Amino acid sequence: MNLNLGNQDKEWTRWAIGVLQGDANRSADTHLIPLDFNGLPGISIYLKDESTHPTGSLKHRLARSLFLYGICNGWIKKGTLLVEASSGSTAVSEAYFAKLLNLPFTAVMQRSTSCQKIDAINRLGGTCHFVDNPGAIYTVAEQLARETGGHYLDQFTNAERATDWRGNNNIAESIFSQMAMEKDPEPAWVVMSAGTGGTSATIGRYIKYKHLNTRLCVVDVEHSAFYESYDTGDKASTCSTPSRIEGIGRPRVEPSFIPDVIDHMIKIPDAASLAAMHVLSERLSRRVGGSTGTNFFGVCCIAEQMRSQKQTGSIVSVICDSGDRYASTYYDADWLKEANIDIKPYEKYLNLFLDGKSSDVSLISLCKNICGSSVVAHC
Repeated sequence: MNLNLGNQDKEWTRWAIGVLQGDANRSADTHLIPLDFNGLPGISIYLKDESTHPTGSLKHRLARSLFLYGICNGWIKKGTLLVEASSGSTAVSEAYFAKLLNLPFTAVMQRSTSCQKIDAINRLGGTCHFVDNPGAIYTVAEQLARETGGHYLDQFTNAERATDWRGNNNIAESIFSQMAMEKDPEPAWVVMSAGTGGTSATIGRYIKYKHLNTRLCVVDVEHSAFYESYDTGDKASTCSTPSRIEGIGRPRVEPSFIPDVIDHMIKIPDAASLAAMHVLSERLSRRVGGSTGTNFFGVCCIAEQMRSQKQTGSIVSVICDSGDRYASTYYDADWLKEANIDIKPYEKYLNLFLDGKSSDVSLISLCKNICGSSVVAHC
């Protein structure tokens, strides 16, 4: 028995955890941005800006947690090849941490992933393995890790268990501590879209753990299995068409998606997500990504219902990543035209709504009029 080998593993583990803790210590908590709209008197909206993480997205927190989880379970050691199934942002963050720890990294992703994300992974020393079928990324990633003796990080299974939902500077603890000095410190709602389901699980569990009255609304996109599963209780729900909103929406119900911590869900058209992305970017004077547009449209739906019921209070959501990663897609008029996505009706209504100007329809009605009653649901 080589006792020195065990000591070397422990030394590397101690070093690696120290590196990850150093990253957390260097990264000051992300900002909570207050927004004020003339059309929403008595309703305060806040956006947690996760785009300011070193890797530019909400997934920075998740990636660090997945690395700590794998190292402390003994699955990640010196030289271990790391493999992930990802639509982009998680892989960028994981490539960053792999580089910090001098570990090889491969991301299995859809061929349609934005070139900006692919370039970011390559610049960080990672490699990309492309598949055409979005449902194949799981089996391909698992097989690649098994064949090479590597470790499959598996964000879709491990997101909800790798994060300490009771605290330890997770996003939920950060949001509620930052809200403490605000006019309405306990939000009426937190609104969040779902990719792995891990963030909504963390927030929902934290709300229950702290005995808060805050409610959680999860917004799903057109081509995704989450809403149907929540609505019917069928965990085997699937969607054969890949999501066009990178980072959110899945072809299957991921293990990290915990429906019982969610109070309500909305499913909205992709055009609504991208219109809200453009409207919010214009008002922030900087670009946000498509998943942030999904979040913001959901916020507006909740705010509209609060306003109609003469309720006041605060709503919190998340800026997931920067819109710079989508310059060649969501911000490209030719791409939108080719994808047959018309954002103009939603843009027009959102601006009227936020400015307090009258309109003949509600956000929910607008979605139903354009896309049919099966696309959007009341929350």
